Amino acid sequence: VLLVESGGGLVQAGGSLRLSCAASGPDIDRYNMGWFRQAPGKEREFVGAIEWNGRSTFYVDSVKGRFTLSRDTVKNTVYLQMNNLKPEDTAVYYCARAAFQFGSVRVVEYDYWGQGTQVTVSP
Repeated sequence: VLLVESGGGLVQAGGSLRLSCAASGPDIDRYNMGWFRQAPGKEREFVGAIEWNGRSTFYVDSVKGRFTLSRDTVKNTVYLQMNNLKPEDTAVYYCARAAFQFGSVRVVEYDYWGQGTQVTVSP
């Protein structure tokens, strides 16, 4: 299994970015996927997750209404659209494959991870 994130960068507060996670591996299109982020000196935290078929999503409260998950099952790519970004969103963002049922929010519940992409939001 290989997960490759892209789309990070530097943006001003209020701006937008779209992160992509290109996934490959056996039956990868049958797995729920999640996004996490890790700011310097902090633990990795859950951001959101999307069901394997793209029909359901859920998010941490701090990003609800600003971030949107989607997936292209043909391209095996998961997208994280981030709008109205805030300086506190600055972190390395990781996509991951869920090892268990949809609804997992803990790091240990995800078994494969990408290398991460840096998102920096300036005031």
